[in-house]
Amino acid sequence: MNEKLNIAIQGAAASFHHQAADLYFNGQAIEIRECRSFEQACEALNQGEVDFTMMAIENTFTGSLLPNYGLLQNYPLHIIGEQYLHIEQHLMAIPGQQLKEIEFIHSHPIALNQCNLYLEGHPQIIAIEKYDTAGSARDIMKENLMGVAAIAGAPAAELYGLEILTHNIENLKQNQTRFLVLSRDGKETVNDPNKASVCLEAAHKVGSLMEVLQVFHRNLINITKIQSVPILGKPYQYQFHLDLEWGEETNLQGSMMELQICTFSCRILGTYKKGLKDNDYTNSQQTSAGRRVLLL
Repeated sequence: MNEKLNIAIQGAAASFHHQAADLYFNGQAIEIRECRSFEQACEALNQGEVDFTMMAIENTFTGSLLPNYGLLQNYPLHIIGEQYLHIEQHLMAIPGQQLKEIEFIHSHPIALNQCNLYLEGHPQIIAIEKYDTAGSARDIMKENLMGVAAIAGAPAAELYGLEILTHNIENLKQNQTRFLVLSRDGKETVNDPNKASVCLEAAHKVGSLMEVLQVFHRNLINITKIQSVPILGKPYQYQFHLDLEWGEETNLQGSMMELQICTFSCRILGTYKKGLKDNDYTNSQQTSAGRRVLLL
């Protein structure tokens, strides 16, 4: 019997991080290590207390999680995979209550932001920031908080015995979060990767960033994201995080050697297989359906 993988997440069981871990490690037994912060989750991995850490890095509505890019800079961890998750937010409370009885809503600040239009439509309800979506649902049931609702995913309502008062209150119905899978030593890197994340500091001269972009252009590498992150202790200086993808075999290592010439520093944070987004799943299913029709 395979031993369970210990996965550190920010948040409680049935949170979106938990859902993402279930999807990524599909078919493998996992045990969740709940952490109150992303830094705690990274520290647990860095100390060898868990096998992997699942960490959100960006959302299609609220954008990049800049503090988490800082953690990638500060911890010697490796990205070995990514997982996209469709985010659906629901309003839930102790069973038997009606929406008009709710006075407070508890949830993570990002979840509250993702549902701000719904909250603006109910100005009589006070929104209170908490450390987690699922953790808010658990606390409501544990403390038997009447008149208090949580914004969280449907698995949280099921696990903690809450009743969903209003479904899908998120502003953006195509809302997705991208999660990174972090490893301590990077030994789990897949064969034939088609995506990489790198971190670099460009030279402070005219055209230095253009030189970086031209390196990837020459090597037929597609830059799917560029994120600037302030360098602590160096006011108004930045590191750049880039996500890179390629279709055919390419010379990533050669590109990195070229970058040593035109940057102050350059580090590969991880090479891995790119994850499927919602539209990728849909297109894949449609393609498969079309193939079945042709075969018939």
